[in-house]
Amino acid sequence: MPTSPCGDGCVDHTSATVGAVRALLRAVAALTVLLCGGFVVLGALATRGRVREALLRRWFRALVRAFGARLRVVGPDRFQATPGRGVLVVANHVSWLDELAIDAVQPIRMVAKRDIKDWPVLGRLVTAARTVYLDRERLSLLPGTVAELARALREGAAVGIHAEGTTWCGLASGRYRPALFQAALDAGVPVRPVVLRYRAGDGAATTRTAFVGADTLVDSLRRVLRLRGLVVEVHVLDEIAPGRAADRRELAALAQGAAERAAERAARDGVPAWGTHAALV
Repeated sequence: MPTSPCGDGCVDHTSATVGAVRALLRAVAALTVLLCGGFVVLGALATRGRVREALLRRWFRALVRAFGARLRVVGPDRFQATPGRGVLVVANHVSWLDELAIDAVQPIRMVAKRDIKDWPVLGRLVTAARTVYLDRERLSLLPGTVAELARALREGAAVGIHAEGTTWCGLASGRYRPALFQAALDAGVPVRPVVLRYRAGDGAATTRTAFVGADTLVDSLRRVLRLRGLVVEVHVLDEIAPGRAADRRELAALAQGAAERAAERAARDGVPAWGTHAALV
């Protein structure tokens, strides 16, 4: 299985924080939004198309905001360039916040490790979002997972993966594993690289949100709730069209190359200056 050298020593403890009372209020707000998720699911079941997507997107944005973070989207405001056409969304992996930020741009089906299914409250909501679970201990099931993803893509779904296979600190990243890219090749759909960046209140990149090392979910939650001025940047890059890669390894390399160039530009320029900027939400 992929492993990351990022550990407890990678986590930033110098970023400005809020007081205990503010953190507690954020925790209460996040729990309230989470508990409202049941009603959101019912609303989603009763609606279709763009109405359903808008309802879910607003709920995810409210959840991101409740945790004390704001969202900045750089690039297109949706992952699917053509409505109804499947797309494989490939993002780097830093935190449990990643999925919330991605779904706040456009709710999609995600591939996640199986133990997320057992997380309190959030696990049930993630499952309700038709998440595809990958059992890291039984990789003999991987071909079946690829086939399930390809079927969803053929049906016009946007499906998201973290191709590194594990979390990194956010300043460094890992090699994209090619296995799940096979689903895009089998379905004949484009790949949409996405880069997630986390910035503190002073605009500097922060690793405080990283879910690495000996972290428990509670530890990571506490750090995020205490962070002042957190901004989650979602950089939506150009699609990689079907046919540009001969096999899944080449396709993974193309996606990783695009992501690395975008990350380098963001690190060099601070607040990115390319693409279409959505207001902070």
